[in-house]
Amino acid sequence: MNHHNQRRKKQKLTPESQFRSTLDHCSRTKDLSAAVSLYNSSASPTLTLNNLNSFLYICSNSLSDPETRQLAIDFGFKLFDRHNDGNFKPNEATLTAVARLAAAKGDGDYAFELAKSVKNYAVAPKLRTFAPALICFCSSGAADKAYEVEEHIKSVGLQLEESELAALLKVSVETGREKKVYEYLHKLRGALRGVDTSTVEIVEGWFAGEKAAEAGSASVDRDHVKEAIIRNGGGWNGLGWLGKGEWVLQRSHIASDGRCCTCHEQLVCVDIGRAETEKFAQSVASLAMEREVHSNFKEFQDWLEEHSEYETVIDGANIGLYQQNFEEGGFSIAQLDAVVKEVHNQSKKRPLVVMHNKRVRSLLEDASKRELIEEWMDQGVLYGTPYGSNDDWYWLYAAVKLKCLLVTNDEMRDHIFELLGSNFFIRWKESHQVRYTFMKGNLKLIMPPPYSLVIQESEKGSWHVPIAGEVSDESLRTWLCATRSGSCEAEEICEHK
Repeated sequence: MNHHNQRRKKQKLTPESQFRSTLDHCSRTKDLSAAVSLYNSSASPTLTLNNLNSFLYICSNSLSDPETRQLAIDFGFKLFDRHNDGNFKPNEATLTAVARLAAAKGDGDYAFELAKSVKNYAVAPKLRTFAPALICFCSSGAADKAYEVEEHIKSVGLQLEESELAALLKVSVETGREKKVYEYLHKLRGALRGVDTSTVEIVEGWFAGEKAAEAGSASVDRDHVKEAIIRNGGGWNGLGWLGKGEWVLQRSHIASDGRCCTCHEQLVCVDIGRAETEKFAQSVASLAMEREVHSNFKEFQDWLEEHSEYETVIDGANIGLYQQNFEEGGFSIAQLDAVVKEVHNQSKKRPLVVMHNKRVRSLLEDASKRELIEEWMDQGVLYGTPYGSNDDWYWLYAAVKLKCLLVTNDEMRDHIFELLGSNFFIRWKESHQVRYTFMKGNLKLIMPPPYSLVIQESEKGSWHVPIAGEVSDESLRTWLCATRSGSCEAEEICEHK
């Protein structure tokens, strides 16, 4: 024990570890003046990258305090300039911290240069590296420069988040660029569900202004708008502002059937657009081709081309195995039959049940189940996927390709779905997945929600913006409703219990 204490004492005495320990303390307490004193009293002015980053971190954390702001900028740049010679290799943390200092000084151009220089050091850029330049340009009203940063962020494969999109929306509102305002409202729609109150205030600021009243066209081709909405998957047209005149802004609620309590407009369950659906179907197919026997999956694709009349696809195994005893190899054909019948009753069309051939064979061998399986085969209700295949690829591809509903309780979080890991997979699931329960043997299908919790632009050109926040019941959520005057009578029609 004594020997261990001696060793620790020895370690404490080395100047490097003493320096590092004090620096760590300054970093934890975000104490800038102590960090400056530590540096000035140090014999060796050359720092390791790790130590330099700690100093820069303390500086960038001291920018919000007016008393330490100038010292943080001056000291941070002094350190960076002293180390920034040909041999020095900064990392992403270094460049982000200095970009923040540059932005605090109002030098967005330098902050942008630093962020772009990340690639010179073979370092992966992060959104936080570019955010200082973007926010700096937005705050100073340099809209075009801010748009240029956004383009660059997109080109390196990064996604903007709400704070950056809100800043871009704000500078577009302030510089009166109605096309850009429209564009950023849609970018927020694609990126978020509920919108923060601070962002909603920017949206309200736009709709309340003169520029918003002037933006748009009084003569609108309704059919053209309808077609655009269908092509985009519902909930927006993408054609630009519709109508003319001042906007009426109200806080509203949405009834459980998706109707706005203020303007009576019907909100919709937003799907992914046609182009995205096609792209999604192709990515499912190409991943399936890599992992399945190529000719088997190709055969299924060809078969689907010939049999494209289905409106519902059923994940047979998921339903047959629901609440069954796996040890006993339980598979409930009765549950599956109940789902097939219920879907047929509701849509008047037969569904497509996708199930593994191995399972189909074993059901055919059971005399009590054979008749039903053969009937399904005759009616084209059942597709047996080949031996060695993963039936998940088949039912997912069919549901996406045929743009139809998918009955399954599968959360679709397995490895195969991770490969698709895209934002539109989540949106697709929300509008296509039908879940089910069997309560005391009675089937209940849980359909997709009647409307999506996203910013929506209606066929008439009015807007609905969901405000973020936890609610116990969606009908209690507050929405911003923006309609042109004359197109709506404000009238509360929702009853809140």
